[in-house]
Amino acid sequence: MINADSGGSNGAHVRLWKVELQKFANETGLEIHVSHFPPGTSKWNKIEHRLFSAISLNWRGQPLINHEIIINLIESATTRTGLKVRALLDTNCYAKGIKVADAEMKALRHHPESFHGEWDYSIKKHE
Repeated sequence: MINADSGGSNGAHVRLWKVELQKFANETGLEIHVSHFPPGTSKWNKIEHRLFSAISLNWRGQPLINHEIIINLIESATTRTGLKVRALLDTNCYAKGIKVADAEMKALRHHPESFHGEWDYSIKKHE
């Protein structure tokens, strides 16, 4: 089960997101259920809401001049309830502007749920 917001690279209508989920389902054999928050409601994500405010308070007034400082400030953030943060710098290079063909979309084993299938769906492994 993946709970995702509806913005950015994991948006409910992002074609590449669904193609990559299909690849993951094929590799793992898992049936993946995805539930997106409706657009404009990412504030309902309790972890994001609690964590980002703690990170922002922690690095308030600090110049963010390099990756090491940023990672250290993120990792030293804690919430009132004791949530601790782990952060790593991702140094991988990622391709930009990847286009997903209509044929790739038709090949998905994408199954919308009966209620708000545009936000809630499953992706099954290809047999």
